Amino acid sequence: MQQPLTSPLVDLFLELCAIPSPPGEERAVADRVTRELDRLGLEWHEDDAAARLGSSTGNLVCRIPPTTGVGVPLLFCAHLDTVPVDGALEPALDEVGIVRNRGGAILGADNKSAVVSMLEAARRVVSEGRPHAGIELVFTPKEEIGLLGATELDVSQLRARAGFVYDQAAPIGELVVGAPSAQELVMRFHGKPSHAGMYPEEGRSAILAAARAIVDMPLGRIDERTSANVGLVDGGSARNIVPEWCELQAEVRSHDHARVGEVVQQLVDAAAYAAAVSDCTLETAMEPKYRGYRLPPDALPVRLASAGLRGAGFEPRLVLSGGAADANVFNERGLPCANLANGMVDIHTPDERIAADDLERMVDVTLAIVDAAREPVEA
Repeated sequence: MQQPLTSPLVDLFLELCAIPSPPGEERAVADRVTRELDRLGLEWHEDDAAARLGSSTGNLVCRIPPTTGVGVPLLFCAHLDTVPVDGALEPALDEVGIVRNRGGAILGADNKSAVVSMLEAARRVVSEGRPHAGIELVFTPKEEIGLLGATELDVSQLRARAGFVYDQAAPIGELVVGAPSAQELVMRFHGKPSHAGMYPEEGRSAILAAARAIVDMPLGRIDERTSANVGLVDGGSARNIVPEWCELQAEVRSHDHARVGEVVQQLVDAAAYAAAVSDCTLETAMEPKYRGYRLPPDALPVRLASAGLRGAGFEPRLVLSGGAADANVFNERGLPCANLANGMVDIHTPDERIAADDLERMVDVTLAIVDAAREPVEA
């Protein structure tokens, strides 16, 4: 059987995917990326976020100096980490041009596919002498556990006026113009232990209180913009002891920022009532995770991304996402940023894959965005 043709782009992708880089352990991948930047003759620096993040690397920032005084300075951002790896990493290009992991774990296309497409586009911008008003590349750590690298980045140092991430698992052409706000919630019920066989009536079951709370909570798809979920339940100390504690970990997401607080309060109210009727006490802890955004169709990154997609042969499809990406952070900090789908499939699973051709096509999209940014884009 004839083997599919590879390329330097695909080879680099396979190399990066073979390097484990769970959140906080991105050093080896970061070093390979900086070697590539050095090979391209590009200047870069690493910020001091590593210590604050508890990570092996900080944010990598690379600037390609402008070659023209007109146009829009651009940011392209990808994250270096993946979800934790449970198995071997043996990425390979199959006979039909699809990259998969033969090791039974994730591939790491999320987000190393974006890393290589952006690096290759940067190489071509430099080697072909394409005019531009300035390009910044940012590679972040610890995105998968809360957008932590981007949160620690000093966005004020960036000169870009429009940003782009490629972190949507969907066919090329999908353009995310809105993502939700999210808040995490921990509810810990405290009851009273007792022997479950000899003196059950003397105990106060924290697990029973938690179960009552869950039944009364608004969960799942609450409305078209909002969802809530209890994802972790932990409690008790032994099968024969009335459980003295139980902890619920929950989250609320909504495209309506105010709605997040409303639903969180509903969860807390349900927990407080369940604790009271179960003769238990309740502790709660809440933490905002990220703020949502909604870009109008005439927002600068949306116009540029749409022009770039069309220039590369794709019809843009504006969508909302239920997940977050580093774009959330940039938009909150005042740098408008869109999230483009890049063809990833079944991310975070052993079936994760991407077509080699989509890696190449996202280079085309990136270059078309650079070209579109050289002159005004019609609304």
